[in-house]
Amino acid sequence: MRILVVEDDRKVASFIRKGLTEEGYAADVASDGETGLAMGLDRLHDVIVLDVMLPRKPGFQVVRELRQAKVTTPVLLLTARDAVEDKVQGLDAGADDYLTKPFAFAELLARIRALLRRGTAARAPVLQIADLTLDPAVRTVTRGGEAISLTNREFALLEYLMRNTGRVLTRTMIAEHVWDYSFDSGTNVIDVYVNYLRKKIDAGRERKLIHTVRGVGYVLKAD
Repeated sequence: MRILVVEDDRKVASFIRKGLTEEGYAADVASDGETGLAMGLDRLHDVIVLDVMLPRKPGFQVVRELRQAKVTTPVLLLTARDAVEDKVQGLDAGADDYLTKPFAFAELLARIRALLRRGTAARAPVLQIADLTLDPAVRTVTRGGEAISLTNREFALLEYLMRNTGRVLTRTMIAEHVWDYSFDSGTNVIDVYVNYLRKKIDAGRERKLIHTVRGVGYVLKAD
């Protein structure tokens, strides 16, 4: 899952991004409203965490313009203002949830998970290819009825592959969707994680699902 954090306070943005990354999410950061709006319009993210008080364009206006552009990505507003009228204004603008600063990261994470569950419920809740099944709502993976334990990053990688079954994904595409914009594409970490997945998904099985397209990237397919 990919999260967009729009926050002008560098310390707060760094704190949120670090925490999300440790939980296995890809986290992108924008430091002003205009940049956040542009990134949100790309529709690459599963949730947007949006500060209200932003330079160049306030958060209320950002979420309003996203909704006017038919972007349905769930938005969680962050603000130091806890007045009821501010919350009402944000929710009326199109936000899905509201969290007042200062906040505990555990609560932020729980709210993000709740928004993600709503989003996955709106999409196909269970992904399947051959005898491999992934349920994004409850974060479970099985193959041939056997439960497979994955780390957060392995789960994110497998989910991206399964959402693009039959499509060749380049290392750059994988880096941008499973890691983040600042990912160093010069490292071999993507190949390492694909090998981790192969050991858990394909090892010891006659039918292999994860395939290498030499010089290009990887594809998940049943044949």
